[in-house]
Amino acid sequence: MGEARPVKLRYTLAALAELDEVLGDIALQSPKGAKRIQARLHAVINLLLEHPLSGVATDERPMRPIVVRPYPYLIYYEPSADEM
Repeated sequence: MGEARPVKLRYTLAALAELDEVLGDIALQSPKGAKRIQARLHAVINLLLEHPLSGVATDERPMRPIVVRPYPYLIYYEPSADEM
């Protein structure tokens, strides 16, 4: 069994824009809430970097969604051998 190779993370411009919009909207009502959601998003993303196949395989291959529990958000990602 070989060593795990680090996986690179690449965001699409659309994903970054949506993330900024969602967190910005939440921050207007609750800055602390936005920080909690942002921290949870980062935790889920770090999990995906360690376990790229954690998301559910769907008919929309190669895209996979993973739920950002306990929040009502999904992260859609496309795993590959060295990038996500």
